[in-house]
Amino acid sequence: MTRRPDKHEPSTLRDLSQAVHAGNTIDAGTGAVRTPIVMANSYALPEDPSSMSWSSAEATIYTRNGAANQKLLQQKLALLEHGEDSVVLASGVAALHAVFFTFLRTGDHAIIADQTYEASFRLFDELLPEKYGIEASFVDTSDLEAVRAALRPTTRLIHTETIANPTTRLADVAALADIAHDAGALLSVDSTFTPPPLSYPLDDGADLVVHSLTKYINGHGDAMGGSVAGSAELIGRIKADAMVDVGGVISPFNAWLITRGSVTLPLRIRQHVASALRVAEFLEADPRVAYMYYPGLSSHPQHELARRVLPHGFGGVMAFAVEGDADTQNRFVSQLRVITSAVSLGHDESLIVHVGTSGPRVAHYPEEFRRYGHLRLSIGLEDADDLIDDLRSALDATF
Repeated sequence: MTRRPDKHEPSTLRDLSQAVHAGNTIDAGTGAVRTPIVMANSYALPEDPSSMSWSSAEATIYTRNGAANQKLLQQKLALLEHGEDSVVLASGVAALHAVFFTFLRTGDHAIIADQTYEASFRLFDELLPEKYGIEASFVDTSDLEAVRAALRPTTRLIHTETIANPTTRLADVAALADIAHDAGALLSVDSTFTPPPLSYPLDDGADLVVHSLTKYINGHGDAMGGSVAGSAELIGRIKADAMVDVGGVISPFNAWLITRGSVTLPLRIRQHVASALRVAEFLEADPRVAYMYYPGLSSHPQHELARRVLPHGFGGVMAFAVEGDADTQNRFVSQLRVITSAVSLGHDESLIVHVGTSGPRVAHYPEEFRRYGHLRLSIGLEDADDLIDDLRSALDATF
């Protein structure tokens, strides 16, 4: 039987078509073919609302419970992530906190990747232990035996990143899922560096996949948001606990902006990864560069794993340093004329940030990071030759 795609049934579509049509409806009021921004904080109640649950995440009654643009974005992300449902929140950190807040209790234990995003590290290094009595072990999640050795009877969660921020260390999600599930724990994966179609952690056995929507999925550097995708049961718990009654909801405008940006995600990702490999190869070959970490390079210590778990590309972020001290790193960055010195990643423009050698999580970094600090470079959508020329000129002006 001939396969019949239907934009009104996005599950019948392939990835590129889903990115365009999922989460979009023709507006019944105006006939507009793009879903408009619904800038309301309240919605009309039924004739008799007395029996309604004011904490429900299903009924559209108040933006904190779920608004029109938010719900359409959730539908789209669930489909793109191959999940049953998703929840969108005000930021990537709000999404991370939502997972930890919902599924961990006093006395529970979590295993956390020791090379991880700063907010994740601080939540488990300070805030969750001090405020809620949640215990955490920071472990090299690329070492499966170390992960098994860290398990306790009270372990309820393993949390990792597909590509670690900022070191680019990879996680074998399928192997970690087996370990977590054998122990009766959940596996959550921050896949911000590897959005669809680069990786699908839920397909590999993860229970929850987290994104900072601010980054690649929005892609335009103009809106903040975060998401968690997974089973309907797990996402329902996050909506009930962390969305409705903690309240870190996304604004309708940001939900609309991110939905708009996500339309071009598969196309943008192709450009990001193609340019990133060329830039990484250029920097690695220059003797003025002290080290280069990018999973697409054969020199990366986990390149073979990267080829297996990231068959569609190695992401757009790399970490490196130039020869010299912190002042030299800063001088190099100051000479860039195309690449912008700013935090964040996954934008249309290339971004670089110099991070020093201080802070508790730096102890878990490779020796080169502790010696030089590092420059995190997120490759944007500019012509790769312009980026390479910019980097070469900055190197020439620095040395």
